Amino acid sequence: MKVVLFCGGAGMRLRGYSEDVPKPMVTIGSRPVLWHVMKYYAHFGHKDFVLCLGYKANVIKSYFLEYEESVSNDFVYSQGGRNLEFMQRDIDDWTITFVDTGLQSTIADRLRMVEPYLQGDDMFLANYSDGLTDFHLPGIIEEFSRRDGYASFLAVQPRSSSLDTVQMDEHGSVQEIKCVRDANIWVNGGYFVLRKEVFRYIKPREELIYEPFRRMISEKRVWSKRYTGFWQCMDTFRDKQMLDELEASGEAPWCLWKNGYSARRVVA
Repeated sequence: MKVVLFCGGAGMRLRGYSEDVPKPMVTIGSRPVLWHVMKYYAHFGHKDFVLCLGYKANVIKSYFLEYEESVSNDFVYSQGGRNLEFMQRDIDDWTITFVDTGLQSTIADRLRMVEPYLQGDDMFLANYSDGLTDFHLPGIIEEFSRRDGYASFLAVQPRSSSLDTVQMDEHGSVQEIKCVRDANIWVNGGYFVLRKEVFRYIKPREELIYEPFRRMISEKRVWSKRYTGFWQCMDTFRDKQMLDELEASGEAPWCLWKNGYSARRVVA
C-alpha cells in the first residue's frame, strides 16, 4: 500500500528548530522525524511513499537526493574511502514521489492534489509525519479491510501534555480538575487507513478531519482504533527533548527495525 505523508507544515511551535527546515525535517538523533516515520512504515513492508510538500520543499528534496547512508548504517571503509561496504542499507528499496502541494494548502487540499498518484489503489495509508508509535500497523489495516468504512485512524491518549481538564457547572463552579493524562481523553493520533472513496467527501479549502470526516461520520463510515501503548508527537521543544532522550538511550519504542524490536499487539 502507498503511504501519503503530509510534509508541508512550518512547525510554528518548534521555533528555533524549524525556522530553517520544515517541521518533518527536525531531527531526532541523527535523522529527521520524517525518516523515522518512513522507517516505521517500511518495517511493515510499506515502502512506496508520496510526500505532500509545502514549506521549504527544497530541503526535503535535497535531503533524499544527497542521502548519506553512513549516518545510520554500519560499513567497512577501505581503499582510502574509495570503497565503502555497507552492512545494511536504509532506503534502497523505497520509492518516493515528491509532490509540491503549496505553502498554504490544508491537509485535505494536499491529499486532493496527490490523488492522481494513488490511481489503482483501493486503500492507502496516510500520516501527519510528526508522530511516532510502536503500534502493530497490520492490526488496523486488517480490521479496517473487513469493515465498510472509508476512513480510520489511531486514537491515542496524550501523555506528555502539561494541560489540565476542568469540569464545571453552568455557573462556573469548578467540580474537578484533572491532568489530561488522567482524564480518559482520546485524541487523533493520525496513522490513517483510507479508501479512495474519501475523495468524494473533500471540497477545496477544507480541513480533512473536520468537514470531510463529519460527512463520512454522518454515514457511519469512520472508524478508530484505540491504542494505549507508546505514541508521541513532536509538537513542542519538550516533545523533541523527550524523543531525543529515548533515541539516545537505545530503547526508542518506535524503532521497531532495531535490536530485535517487534511491534506490540495491544488490545484496547
